[in-house]
Amino acid sequence: MLYRVLKPAAAVAVFAGLSLASCQDSGLSQRSLAPVPPETLAKMEQIGTSKESPMLIRAYKKEAEFEIWKMNGEGKYVHLKTFPMCRWSGQLGPKTREGDRQVPEGFYSITPAQMNPNSAYYLSFNVGYPNQLDRALGHSGGTIMVHGACSSAGCFSMTDAQIAEIYAIARSAFNGGQRSIQMQSYPFRMTAENLAKHRLDANIGFWKNLKEGNDHFEVTKEEPTVAYCGSRYVFNAQGAGHMDPLSACPPLKHDPSLIASVSAKSAKDDEKVAQLAETVRPVRVVYQDGGMHPSFLARVAEASRPEALAGPTEIALEEKPVKAGKATQIAAKSPIVTMAAAKAAAQTREAETTSVAQSLAPDERREMSALAPDDSPTASIKKALGMKK
Repeated sequence: MLYRVLKPAAAVAVFAGLSLASCQDSGLSQRSLAPVPPETLAKMEQIGTSKESPMLIRAYKKEAEFEIWKMNGEGKYVHLKTFPMCRWSGQLGPKTREGDRQVPEGFYSITPAQMNPNSAYYLSFNVGYPNQLDRALGHSGGTIMVHGACSSAGCFSMTDAQIAEIYAIARSAFNGGQRSIQMQSYPFRMTAENLAKHRLDANIGFWKNLKEGNDHFEVTKEEPTVAYCGSRYVFNAQGAGHMDPLSACPPLKHDPSLIASVSAKSAKDDEKVAQLAETVRPVRVVYQDGGMHPSFLARVAEASRPEALAGPTEIALEEKPVKAGKATQIAAKSPIVTMAAAKAAAQTREAETTSVAQSLAPDERREMSALAPDDSPTASIKKALGMKK
């Protein structure tokens, strides 16, 4: 996967002149010049990358985790480090308006101009919300940052030490020539277990769209190209015509081998979701105001709005049967479950057809071919936050 680069000298010059209007304090911050920690440099060498190589970010709200990936010598992204997130705010689901305290979900781009060395929150950078799709859908708000201070009103909040390291890694990638860093922000890890649990959530259609991008990355370990049409994200595709976020998608051209691999992963995941749906009760998860990683439980009083960190609450949802003539159908069935069930039925029909054919020609044969445990010393804090032992 090719990535856009600046010549190193130009990148350094651009980065040296960075300044954002928001969250600034007086004077030039020397914090932004801190080096990448030696142990992180050693890990980079171990996984076959360097501080100047391109990076990619993946964030997960429910798990409160913030991942850094780096490109290795073969052009593939490899996992470098996972930072526990000190604070995020709002609920699971996309940001749609100014002041909703929502941490956005989607695919965003971070450029050198979005880095803020003079942040009042130690250091920060703007994630790039709203993107083109957000704007087309009428979503408002902005200045959504990754920053320190463990305080969030719609931002990804880290500790000061964490943001110093993340900032240094990003600065080094820009100095190495990377022009933009892709940030993938998810409500949760796109596992079958999470999708089954949240299958009746009102945001499930949007989350399935995000999972498409997740699957492209998981299959290729390359940064997926992002476009917009039909009020959704489109990944690794070229349109035969103009691509407009709100207009129907034109005919799209994909790499057939890539689509086959992504479709195979998706089908496997859908099958597991359908199986889990038989035993996993669907819920809607409601937070008072976001959450934090369990590793910070002992420091909960240092976070913004600590009183709002109790919870979350899981509200059970019902897939109620409704009468349709003599037939009984399931109402509010998740699109994922519906698709998986249809696929399973098709496979059953195919198996039955094959069985009949084999009975007529018996001589013919065909071949088909886990975060560290919670070490918090304060059990009462766990109980207040609704955490399981």
